[in-house]
Amino acid sequence: MTDLATRAAPARGSLPRRAAPALLGYAAVRALGLLVLAVWSAARGKSALTLLSARWDSLWYTRVAELGYGYEVRLPNGDVHSNLAFFPLLPWLERLLHGITPLSYAHAGVLVALLASLAAAGGIFAVAEWVYGPRVGVCAVLLWAVLPVGIVQSMAYSESLFTALAAWSLYAVLTGRWVGAGVLAALAGLTRPVGLAVVAAVWAAGVLTFLRERGERGARGAHDGDRAPGPAAEVCAERVARADGAQEPPHAPFTPEGSHDAAHASSRTLRAPCAPAWHRVLGLLLAPLGAAGYVLWVGHRTGRGPLGYLDVQAGWRNGFDGGYAFAGFVAGKFTSFPSALAGAGLIIGVALLIMLYVTGVRQGQPLPLLVYTGVVLALALCASSYFGSKPRLLMPAFPLLFPLARALARPRASRSALVTAGLAVATAVYGAFWLNGSGPP
Repeated sequence: MTDLATRAAPARGSLPRRAAPALLGYAAVRALGLLVLAVWSAARGKSALTLLSARWDSLWYTRVAELGYGYEVRLPNGDVHSNLAFFPLLPWLERLLHGITPLSYAHAGVLVALLASLAAAGGIFAVAEWVYGPRVGVCAVLLWAVLPVGIVQSMAYSESLFTALAAWSLYAVLTGRWVGAGVLAALAGLTRPVGLAVVAAVWAAGVLTFLRERGERGARGAHDGDRAPGPAAEVCAERVARADGAQEPPHAPFTPEGSHDAAHASSRTLRAPCAPAWHRVLGLLLAPLGAAGYVLWVGHRTGRGPLGYLDVQAGWRNGFDGGYAFAGFVAGKFTSFPSALAGAGLIIGVALLIMLYVTGVRQGQPLPLLVYTGVVLALALCASSYFGSKPRLLMPAFPLLFPLARALARPRASRSALVTAGLAVATAVYGAFWLNGSGPP
């Protein structure tokens, strides 16, 4: 039997209407977090708005928006912290809002984050609904909202903006909108270095569909020269049949072969999206332009060519070492009993992330989601510095939440709501505690 217990009856109405419960739930969770932050900050004589808009990376983004690139801080140990490390899309949007509204650059950054977080919630719902159904979509959004680092979604940081662009790019890939997927991937590449994950997902999906189509054409020709409509035509007909948005998509077009959940996977076989081949080619060409353009510009500005951005990151003591430095950081925790508990917690956390990823593979998550999540995990866990920021860097890896969302969708709605409410309260308190403390979540 196919494990479809978490799928509801075919959804009715347009995507915005279907996503409304998820967006309302998300807004409620974030409003609770902001309320607790405001009360906690007022009790300590601090401004919640300042904590959201003018601390840590927010200050660097604001300076780029106001003064452009070229600012750097030289530390006594010789390190150089350059604002070229910060990708430009968020500062551009801050500058745009500052120019058309009375908002300061910093407050414009908070508004961008708030709007982007809602867009991200909508994108997460769209992806999860396409793969698993509307109930899992709602649960996935709520789980993303109650992440321990969820307060960052409301800060003048780029995580919410990036997650929104990544989620909608992945949804565009899953639904065969290749040009849109490429444009959104390019914008994601202008937002954070991890935009490479979105590019990789778009390219993996595009190449796979070309290879699959070629193989199917060859198989048809080898057997009997059959000229019947192929997979692309089937999906086109399916999309036309539900053009009024009345039917929930029954299939995800990119299911990995050999999934352990074979029955589930067989109900969602790989299909070529409804788009001319040149749409796919254009989407693949557009996808890397954002990241490549900014990295090449930094290389030209620094005079170091393609290696210029790596030099900038090295000035922040940040790089990719395969996880060696992080492993050393974790091992260093086992020097005393209190810190050993933290070390054990880190090991359990990494093991949980890997387990969730493997579960996604076994449950037949579409290939673009697996590629995207895998790259985000690799870049976050294998970075050589800023270990305390790793939970925040992992926040865009929302497909990791899908196995948990499927489990949360199985009980009665009242029980799921109770669990979510408890997590929301814990997240709100944690976010307020850390933003009023010594470091970011």
